[in-house]
Amino acid sequence: MPSAGTAARAPRVAAGWRGWRRWQRGGDRRPPGARRWGLGMVAGLVVVAAAAPLLAPYDPDAQLDPQAAALRPPGTVLAAVHLAGGDWRLADRVSRSPRGLELDRRGGREVVPLSRVTNLAGAGVADRRVFLLGSDQFGRDLASRVLLGTRIALAVGLLSVLLALTLGVAVGALAALGGPLLDGLLMRTVDGLIAFPYLFLVIALSALLHPGTATTVLILGASSWMAISRLARAELRGLQRRDFALAARAMGEHPLAVLWRHLLPNAMTPLLVQATLQVGNLILFESTLSFLGLGIQPPVPSWGSMIAEARQQPLAAWWLPAFPGAALALTVIAFNLLGDELRDALDPRWRGPELAAAPGLLPAAGPGADGGGGGDLGAASPASARPPGALPSP
Repeated sequence: MPSAGTAARAPRVAAGWRGWRRWQRGGDRRPPGARRWGLGMVAGLVVVAAAAPLLAPYDPDAQLDPQAAALRPPGTVLAAVHLAGGDWRLADRVSRSPRGLELDRRGGREVVPLSRVTNLAGAGVADRRVFLLGSDQFGRDLASRVLLGTRIALAVGLLSVLLALTLGVAVGALAALGGPLLDGLLMRTVDGLIAFPYLFLVIALSALLHPGTATTVLILGASSWMAISRLARAELRGLQRRDFALAARAMGEHPLAVLWRHLLPNAMTPLLVQATLQVGNLILFESTLSFLGLGIQPPVPSWGSMIAEARQQPLAAWWLPAFPGAALALTVIAFNLLGDELRDALDPRWRGPELAAAPGLLPAAGPGADGGGGGDLGAASPASARPPGALPSP
């Protein structure tokens, strides 16, 4: 016989199973708490990129003392000694002695006269330099460079997608509304460009042009509009046969006015979703170009160039590729999740929970569908139990 504890847990288990079955019938296969992760992650990235100069603890290009600060692991704290001539000395430990200020620098000792030190305090110095994420081979703070790299990545991704969206919508609108001859010419050109391997195309354009931030934006934007143009053409061709578009043309509106006022606003939902998904892809391609030395050039803190510089360092310096790579992966995942959320929010074909909650659209759950009234928990309700005109459950 079941114990008292098992009998007490049975109603809670049945209620949980009924909630799980209702969630599955609703059509949304993601947990409710995950529906806003993408929006929150992208909003956090935008805030970090906007406030990167304020959040960065140090100048991302500052090299105070490369000999003592190079390749320091995360969490390293060094004493910073400011000399009268403007130079800095970083040391693991600082102590005062009759000879002056003794610095312990990577196992070696150096004595600096007290008259040359401008930031004396008590037994040592007043300044510290903390490497939260470690330092690179030049002694630069990795946390500051990763934070500034967020601004570079988002700027390149968003500007490239804006350029691709403009070109794609323009070409798609010309193909949809310009007649069969122009449609065939533009779409065959798009098919030829799509057939060419995208990575090879981007690398070839980057090799021909002078690498840099503006060049990278132009290359990525000018080479990624083809999928958007095909989507825009398909949406506009379907919308121009709708009643509201026919009525607008019958009232004598100019074709450009019909396109701008009626067709484009109704076609922007899938285009925005596609553009959002494209942001993550273009950020990844920008890092690829920078990794190959064809994109954003050092000392600008690009995640791709930071990972490329880590190849020349020993394997013990794991933090050099780990943190820029983690930031890149997190950014791409965030924009992919945001694209899925926009699709669910803007496209009525993906609103499973709303359709499930609408009375008369979906069949009522049978006795065994939600675990109540006995019977098999996974059994579906018979077709004869559906109300007239009801749609089958997704």
